[in-house]
Amino acid sequence: MILTSILATLFVLGILIFVHELGHFIVAKRAGVKVERFSLGYPPKMVGFRRGDTEYCISWIPFGGYVKMAGENPDEEATGEPYEFSSKSVGARAMIIAAGPVMNFVAAILILWMVFFFSGMTAPDIDSTVIGQVVPSGPAAQAGIMPGDTIISIDGVSVETFTGMAEVIHQQVENPIVVQWLRDDESYLATIVTSKDEVVNQDGTRSIVGKIGIGPSSKVIRLGFFESFIQGINASAMISVEVFGFISGLLSGATSVKAMGGPVLIAQIAGQTAAQGFANLLMFTALLSINLALLNILPIPVLDGGHLFFLAIEKFRGKPISLDKRIRIQQVGMIVLLILMITVTYNDIIRLFQ
Repeated sequence: MILTSILATLFVLGILIFVHELGHFIVAKRAGVKVERFSLGYPPKMVGFRRGDTEYCISWIPFGGYVKMAGENPDEEATGEPYEFSSKSVGARAMIIAAGPVMNFVAAILILWMVFFFSGMTAPDIDSTVIGQVVPSGPAAQAGIMPGDTIISIDGVSVETFTGMAEVIHQQVENPIVVQWLRDDESYLATIVTSKDEVVNQDGTRSIVGKIGIGPSSKVIRLGFFESFIQGINASAMISVEVFGFISGLLSGATSVKAMGGPVLIAQIAGQTAAQGFANLLMFTALLSINLALLNILPIPVLDGGHLFFLAIEKFRGKPISLDKRIRIQQVGMIVLLILMITVTYNDIIRLFQ
């Protein structure tokens, strides 16, 4: 299991880093910028080779990568050569920087497209009353209901769809209901007291409903080539909304920082999804790719979003921020990232011992 987790993590991170840096690399080359090094991982260098002006290498620290461009570092004195990053227009430099996150987002769509086309799309089977999930220690679990059971009636009234069954249960808040279900052609009957829960309606309003802690079974829907592509875009958009919601929750305090995870959590989930099949591992890769894309565009100075923020100021002012100010701002960004890294590492360690 440990070996599976390590290999799955290297596979996932390798794809994410390669795609991200490839975006920077391709656009930089097309813009006429000299790329001195393309590295997967951070130094020290493991292996590498040189082709043309660029050294391609794999380095020992796997949690990242970089594309080193001539004239990119503001600490270095620019010579004014046309192939230098600093010699390019604000628009060209912005495109080079934005290419990394954009490529991660595009890669996620392509991965999801491939998974949906070859493996189909898993969706809740709301047209039946077969139970797919049972919340541990919930009312249904305490009554003996198990995944795979089929609910046939609530309070003596037959139910044929999961949606119809849920509507009946939702109306009974912390009230007893009589549930009848089948398992291997054997009928069971129990009185279950529903729990109270708050749900968000489609119009954004909130309602108090009754629940017993069950979820529908799933079914695989086969999709055509173009339909898979559309679903890949839709799924990427939905994931993006969830990520932005999570970030918003962290900033507002509605979401606990304990929900954040780092490399250890990624390794654990990568190992688990790899054990469930290659398609699940690819789905996880797509999810992380979107996370990486959106987190990278945040206006934190040392991230791509921070560099874009500096370029926006340069475009507005007509000149770049002074080197001293930029260094001070980047130091603040490094402190923010350091705090973030400490937080996720702490969360990872706590999870290991839970």
